[in-house]
Amino acid sequence: MRDAENIRAVSELGIDMIGFIFYPESPRFVQMISARAGIIPDYSKERLDKARGKITAQETDAKQPKRVGVFVDEMPQTIITRIYNYNLDYVQLHGDESSIMIDNLRRSVDPDIHPGLKIIKALSISGKADIERWREYEGHADMLLFDTRCKTVGGSGEQFDWSIIDAYDGDIPFILSGGIGPDDAESIKRLHHPMLAGIDLNSRFETEPGMKDVEKLKDFIGKIRE
Repeated sequence: MRDAENIRAVSELGIDMIGFIFYPESPRFVQMISARAGIIPDYSKERLDKARGKITAQETDAKQPKRVGVFVDEMPQTIITRIYNYNLDYVQLHGDESSIMIDNLRRSVDPDIHPGLKIIKALSISGKADIERWREYEGHADMLLFDTRCKTVGGSGEQFDWSIIDAYDGDIPFILSGGIGPDDAESIKRLHHPMLAGIDLNSRFETEPGMKDVEKLKDFIGKIRE
């Protein structure tokens, strides 16, 4: 996402994470505008109310979705700059990044720049063999993201065969991605993999690249949480 008002409206739905794509070839590319300049809400009113004792720290934290920066084979120094400027909580690596790169990035950022930064490694899935790549990132990535293998780098709006995730026997929590749309709520609710930690809602909930349809999201999230 990249529009401040759209971000605020989606945040009010109680979602867990908001993604910012720092891949220049993506139609959702976030230009280098600092979060401190207002592209990302700073929740200053909530912080003020907390200081005055009107709301608790837990309530404040609940209103602030975690910020996820998405990168594709980017230079580590560029990622570190984005982490600082946008106060990112998660980095999602969507290219061919190695476990060594992940370890080096974490050491460069945690604790001096962003204590507790989490790293998500995306895997492109078309068959069971792709799932097996999780082993490369055991002990390195905090989460995985299973996306549809396609010619582009994500954002295709296409789904892979979700039965493939039954082959995943790792202990790293994963996010399911790839073409999830408004009509998929019941199918999502039938998934019971023990390591499924969340779902990625993107292109099929957009009015245009980078702009979410708030009502579609609200309706879908309501169905999922029933």
